[in-house]
Amino acid sequence: MARRLPSQPPSLPGFSYLHVLGSGGFADVFLYEQNMPRRQVAVKVMLSEVVNDQVRQMFQAEANLMAQLSSHPSILTVFQASVSADGRPYLVMELCSASLSERYRRERLPVAEVLRIGVKIGSAIETAHRQGVLHRDIKPSNILLTAYGHPVLSDFGIAATLAESDGSQAVGLSIPWSAPEVLMDETAGTIESEVWSLAATVYSLLAGRSPFEVPGESNTSHDLIQRINKAKLPPLGRPDVPQSLERALARGMSRKPENRPSSILELVRELQAVETELGLPQTAVEVAMDDWALATVGDLEDKTRVRAVGSGAASGPARRRRRRAVQGGDYSAVGTLLKHSGGARSTGTTPAVAGRGMRALAWSLVAAAVAVVALGATATFVLIRSGSAGDEGIPRVTDIATSIEGTSVQFSWSDPGIAGDDAYYVQMSDGATSIQSATSFTVDAAPGERVCLTVTVNRNGETGERSGEKCVDVPQ
Repeated sequence: MARRLPSQPPSLPGFSYLHVLGSGGFADVFLYEQNMPRRQVAVKVMLSEVVNDQVRQMFQAEANLMAQLSSHPSILTVFQASVSADGRPYLVMELCSASLSERYRRERLPVAEVLRIGVKIGSAIETAHRQGVLHRDIKPSNILLTAYGHPVLSDFGIAATLAESDGSQAVGLSIPWSAPEVLMDETAGTIESEVWSLAATVYSLLAGRSPFEVPGESNTSHDLIQRINKAKLPPLGRPDVPQSLERALARGMSRKPENRPSSILELVRELQAVETELGLPQTAVEVAMDDWALATVGDLEDKTRVRAVGSGAASGPARRRRRRAVQGGDYSAVGTLLKHSGGARSTGTTPAVAGRGMRALAWSLVAAAVAVVALGATATFVLIRSGSAGDEGIPRVTDIATSIEGTSVQFSWSDPGIAGDDAYYVQMSDGATSIQSATSFTVDAAPGERVCLTVTVNRNGETGERSGEKCVDVPQ
């Protein structure tokens, strides 16, 4: 089918049109120069022939979502949203390059670069999930690069809130990076399906093709859907990609959603663990923390770093939560106090006296806030110490059970009494690892294979006693 010509660029007050950047199914993207302040921007303009009430609502929803989320360093920044004189809605956005979507098919990307991109984009998706938003179209072409080479996630055009997502909604999708349950219309999108899409995207950047695209063979939509539903992920075939990364991506693209990591953050931690395994500096997770977590941690990056555990790698503390995480607070205690003290108005006092008074008040409030933080930190420490496991220290997993369905083995265990920030470090006899909050772990094994597992509780970078090794033989 012939590609359509771009639409006529609208006349926008304060902007000068330069040239076309790209075209999509519902909109064109143009390069404009903003007059004040002077800078080049990308302007996404809806096509007049598709503009109706429903499309306007979708466009407004995208503008609102991106405005709410674009303060994140790995989400495309939106500067302005409005309607042109000819009635077409438009977004004024940060100008980025789409070179990544072309480059990964043209050349082999270094593993270190792909891991960095995976962690940063995963941080953006996790942030959206904590705001109750699903992206629904995670793929390489929606990862742009800023002028400084920083990856950012774009195009929330078919995003929807978690509360609104159900199987009856029709949404656009990109088949090669869509989870099986989405392709089968079993759901319009879940956190687990976004885990699948991120894993598929990381796989694509490493492989130079989508996961189920077979070079030299037919790769129609029908072919891809059939292969995705079989979920037989081909190996990457790169000697510089460790087996731990292959396993992490395969688990992220498990056929059954319950066999995948239960959050984007869990998958991101596995990517961080691979960075450590390869001797690379860990890419920091960029996810907002709540007020008291900010107040009680000495090294902010320490909260996002996976630490070595025994012979493997495990994560730092992760806030345990249900699969739908809630949004944290907006400001730290000190920031709030300074914000309000700095906003006070003079009431007849001379400027010099008011300035000294306000500075004194601000410093007094800072001192008070620091005291409160210190007390809070002490109280939190006491509570954690008293609520952990008494004199026994970090709890130990002791009762691992197994169940077998075909060649799928599920290991499960009872909660030994872990604290809110604890995590389970799961290690298989073949070296595979998982850092998770769930009390079960599923393995797709081969007939006749013997599968063994141990579980250790990780608390603030320290590990307790390892469980006894649990082994099971898969029937032939």
